[in-house]
Amino acid sequence: MTSILTMIMIFFWILLLFYSAVTISGLWYRVRYKHPAPLEKYPSIALFIPAYNEGVVISDTLSAMGKLNYPGKLDVYLLDDGSKDDTGVIAKEFSEAFANIHYIPVPDGEPRGKSRVLNYGLKISTSDYFIVYDADNQPESDAVTKLVEAAETTKGAAGAVGYVKTQNKETNMLTRMITLEFRVFQLLMQCGRWSLFKLGSLAGTNMLLRREVIEELGGYDVYALAEDAELTVRLTAAGYLLPVVPTSCTWEQEPESLKVFIKQRTRWLTGNIYLLEKSLREFSFWKGRTFILSLQHLLTYAVFIGLLLFSHIFFLLSILGVDIPNIAAPLLMLWFMSYIVYSAQLLSAIVIDDDISLRNVIYVFIMYFTYAQLFVILLIRSLYTYIKSRMKGQTVSWDKTQRFKQKAM
Repeated sequence: MTSILTMIMIFFWILLLFYSAVTISGLWYRVRYKHPAPLEKYPSIALFIPAYNEGVVISDTLSAMGKLNYPGKLDVYLLDDGSKDDTGVIAKEFSEAFANIHYIPVPDGEPRGKSRVLNYGLKISTSDYFIVYDADNQPESDAVTKLVEAAETTKGAAGAVGYVKTQNKETNMLTRMITLEFRVFQLLMQCGRWSLFKLGSLAGTNMLLRREVIEELGGYDVYALAEDAELTVRLTAAGYLLPVVPTSCTWEQEPESLKVFIKQRTRWLTGNIYLLEKSLREFSFWKGRTFILSLQHLLTYAVFIGLLLFSHIFFLLSILGVDIPNIAAPLLMLWFMSYIVYSAQLLSAIVIDDDISLRNVIYVFIMYFTYAQLFVILLIRSLYTYIKSRMKGQTVSWDKTQRFKQKAM
């Protein structure tokens, strides 16, 4: 037992040191970031908005697209995947009012989901680059321009990745905690990985890609629920770069209820489990810089959360009076250090984003014991869903996130 505990402690220390290094590097990159100079000529862009029953938000989204200030040719494609509400009616009104906004009904097909819709968008359009926005997004007017400038001035870039902010962060405790989590991922981990390893990760929205690159890779994997993570690994394995542009911002909705949150994150985690299985079968996913991405997936979804669950079981057994080895002190130290690193990341994110408040600080100190622990439940739920579908030979269906009518920004 002593040797096992020693191995666990060494692993945790290495992981904590790694995340600390990435956090510090992300802060440094964010503070020192300087945007590239304007281009002499801007490439053509196809902007894709996959949509299914988005009538609640699509008017605000298309209004924001109409306000984009891009110096080159920009065409917006609303890709309607069989909506049953008024999404199509609203989109057609915008297509009649704006020459560069196009309503595109997507033919029925299987499997349903974002990847298939994006592949269809690539088929019916022509452009040098394409950019993806979710149907609830409202990008800032210069978001596309900044991504293009970064991609065009970075040697070996397949595109570029921007920053995703939360529209409805003030709705309740859940949306505020999601906002803090996104700040860590977007402002710190993304920037830190790019600074240290020249690794960027597609975020599913506010992401720019060169058309010839996606065609070279054979398009999107239609079975990938986490299509952004899967494509990130394939792009990296092919030797391409994805520069991170923290000044290119879009605003999106986040789940306002625990039920919607659990459904959304179960889909995300199920998609990452699919990617983990795929990476164990693909040798190319473990070469060069791709090794870091694949190892991170393995450590996060197969090792780290497993050990976290293991520690919870030991804690509960000790409360119930079960006779177990006396390892409380070392485990307590690991929990304490995990809490310190996690909280330090959150505090750093609100400082760099200039959003310090007493309420945010309180959330920072309680998130490890509340919000973070949800991911143990989510992983178990996702594993059950994925294994069940594999045993029955079924494809896990793509689940749409519920939208809410937002107040004007």
